[in-house]
Amino acid sequence: MVSTATSWIPNYSLLGGDALAGITVACLLVPQSISYATSLAKLSPVSGLFSSVIPGIVYSLLGSSRQLNVAPEAALSLLVGQAVQDILIHPVADTDGFLSSLGKNHPEKLAAAVATIITFQAGLMTFILGIFRLGFMDVILSRALLRGFITAVSYGIGLIGMILFSEQCIPIFGLSDLEASPPSGEPPHTTLDKAVFLVRYIIIQPQAHWFTATVGLGTLASLLIVRGIKRVVGKRWSWVKWFPEVLMAVILSTALSDSFDWEKDGVKVLGRVKPLTDSDLFAFPLHSLNYNLFKRTASTAILISVIGFLDSIAAAKQNSMRFGHSISPNRELVALGAGNLVASFVPSTLPAYGSITRSRLNGDCGGRTQMASIICSALVLVSTFFFLPMLYYLPKAVLSAIVCLIVWGLLTEAPHDIMYYIRMGAWIELSLMALTLILTLIWSVEVGVLASIALSLILVVKKSSQTRMSILGRMPNTDQWKPVNENPEAIEPLPGVLIVRVRESLDFANSAQMKERLRRLELYGVEHRHPSEAPTRAHAQLLVFHLADMETCDTAATQIFYELLEAYKARGVGLFITHLRAKPRAMFEKAGVIALIGEDAIFDNVTSAMQHIEIVEMENE
Repeated sequence: MVSTATSWIPNYSLLGGDALAGITVACLLVPQSISYATSLAKLSPVSGLFSSVIPGIVYSLLGSSRQLNVAPEAALSLLVGQAVQDILIHPVADTDGFLSSLGKNHPEKLAAAVATIITFQAGLMTFILGIFRLGFMDVILSRALLRGFITAVSYGIGLIGMILFSEQCIPIFGLSDLEASPPSGEPPHTTLDKAVFLVRYIIIQPQAHWFTATVGLGTLASLLIVRGIKRVVGKRWSWVKWFPEVLMAVILSTALSDSFDWEKDGVKVLGRVKPLTDSDLFAFPLHSLNYNLFKRTASTAILISVIGFLDSIAAAKQNSMRFGHSISPNRELVALGAGNLVASFVPSTLPAYGSITRSRLNGDCGGRTQMASIICSALVLVSTFFFLPMLYYLPKAVLSAIVCLIVWGLLTEAPHDIMYYIRMGAWIELSLMALTLILTLIWSVEVGVLASIALSLILVVKKSSQTRMSILGRMPNTDQWKPVNENPEAIEPLPGVLIVRVRESLDFANSAQMKERLRRLELYGVEHRHPSEAPTRAHAQLLVFHLADMETCDTAATQIFYELLEAYKARGVGLFITHLRAKPRAMFEKAGVIALIGEDAIFDNVTSAMQHIEIVEMENE
């Protein structure tokens, strides 16, 4: 049964586990949200926190997954940050030059507008997909794009990890000011530019702030050590996994920074965060400023919508299998889309989708209903208004270290996946990975991932457009007919007789190349030959179609099949059909296929058809 607010709220009685899960996830989510907003999306910390509150509450009321935690994600925040950076560097052309002027004088306002319109578009697209019940894309994408998506997003996420790492090394080494105004006059834009920038100003012309680097790298090392200890000790004491090491790192570093006045030593701190006033809390997302950015940000929003949905549905399915409840992909699309649409009415919010890591933690800590997410969102909201001012002295290098901690998890998964594909000989997937890497380094994450997903779709369409057929032969001393390419002992029948088994249902997609595929089987058999080569077999005189696997045949495929049979009949080839199911037969009768070949050419099985052919051959002799 699909769980919704109307089904679990009236009979709710699981506050203990949900409260513990909500508190635990909130301890992780607060510092993560601040890090993603400031370090990746180049926005205010408040943007990240509100993006963790509103979509989470809306999803809890509309979504079907009981453990899914909806909030900003590293990869999606990075895409928003790159869109912000691109528009600040290459302003949108407008008639009065307002956007260009705004980008120069108030870049934070333009950045907020970019984030808002991206969140609105991503939410709108996701919501529309759900309203039109296109959740079946989950099945198509999770199968058809599994390899391509793992390469373009999971591998791509590994590549994104590399990009995130290069992005965060700049503030960790105290090079943010130098990045904004380098001696060359042109700030680094691409990942490759930033890698060169780091090498130049850390090694060749050292200008790093080493105290800042000590704080950032020390925090990262401490977090990695604590996580390692948790993995080892957690096998014996399960409660250890609930220890909020990220939150503790934020609290301790803030306290130390305040006590020893690290700001005077040159360490960049979070500083005073401007709170949202009543006028800032609500604004229609399609006002004139945001609307001017609509077209420029559409591609980023589409990419975020696709990646966000796939990540969310993967996390939702993982928890539904683990805890034994059902989810609805259509409802997931509606809930995720509605959450982002509502959030876009609060200026500068980030796109929010489901997280596999936080959702798993939610379930591990006792979260059994959507109440855990509501409690988590409520705690984040309280933190926004009451605890955020206390983080004035939080070093920005610590926020970058938190992002690098996420990066480390992404990168540690990549070698295992790469070795798996090498072992499996999956060279197409590895090629897609290489393509993603090259395009990402040269251009951007958006270009790299979009190109890989587009190429993956092309490969899927190519494979699905090839009709699966096989030549059948008789197994010795039996009436069984098996594919000759899988059973070398199977013997083809009389010379000039070709028995072809169609291995799937026919539709407009896979039937388009059926004529060419059948011609190759007729002239070359199961051998892989180029069409320009001389035929290795004689033209068929009799053709038997084995259609047991064809459960359906749509209108376009039926028309193609009719034209195919008509062409063979014009050549004088005898035509027979066996194992014809009820639905395809009804389509064949309407299209005139049965009338074309005659009712007496329809047989229950191949053996009956062959017996008839042999009798006719004997009579002709």
